[in-house]
Amino acid sequence: MIAGVGLSDRVRASRWPARLDVTQSATGLALALFMWGHMFFVSSILISKDAMWTVTKFFEGYFFFGRPYPVIVSIVVAGVIALLVVHAFLAMRKFPINYRQFTAFRDHMKMMRHSDTTLWAWQAFTGFALFFLATPHLYVMLTRPELIGPFESADRVWTGNYWPLYILLLLAVELHGGIGLYRLAVKWGWFEGRDPAATRRRLKTLKWVLTVFFLVLGFATLAAYITIGIEHAGRYGERYVPASVTATQPPASMPAPARPTNP
Repeated sequence: MIAGVGLSDRVRASRWPARLDVTQSATGLALALFMWGHMFFVSSILISKDAMWTVTKFFEGYFFFGRPYPVIVSIVVAGVIALLVVHAFLAMRKFPINYRQFTAFRDHMKMMRHSDTTLWAWQAFTGFALFFLATPHLYVMLTRPELIGPFESADRVWTGNYWPLYILLLLAVELHGGIGLYRLAVKWGWFEGRDPAATRRRLKTLKWVLTVFFLVLGFATLAAYITIGIEHAGRYGERYVPASVTATQPPASMPAPARPTNP
């Protein structure tokens, strides 16, 4: 045998599947944590309109620069969209790509009756749904970031007829994110104790507790925006300005009232 002949034909283990899995996990974790933070921010409306206005203007840089810059929100949203595209592209590698693969997975799930397999099916379904449900919301946040506020958001939810979309989006994102975080913890061995089965049961319980908590918080928040939207319907397009700001001087770049534009 001649030395070196055939070495180029040897099967070598590729590191790319592992790298892609790590990237998928990292982007999923970042998106899930962002959604938790986002939920707390928008739920500030449950405290008061002034609290929600303060949170909004904080992210627009008003308290740092003396005037709001909604483009900052657009930049953040663009980053979220980039993470979402990368995460979705990597996650699609594991979706059934034809009817034969789908039926094989369905039969496997029915035969095994394993809760984690069922959770993966729900994760895949809600992830697919998010392709369509998240797009309108992200587009508006990207192109019209100035339309975020107590009155502005409420007008979009109620008079702009976004509330049915937000109901479905809330259900999909909380189920998908909660299942995703649980599966990340199991996959990478986070919090793993001496009894893996017991650890998995505790993680699954925690997952459902968090899911129920964020769903209750989300629906309470959505109900608050709907209520404000109904009350404000006759003044559609009017921007919210706290009494404390009105009594002094409105922000220099506070845009004039305008009717929100649906995508």
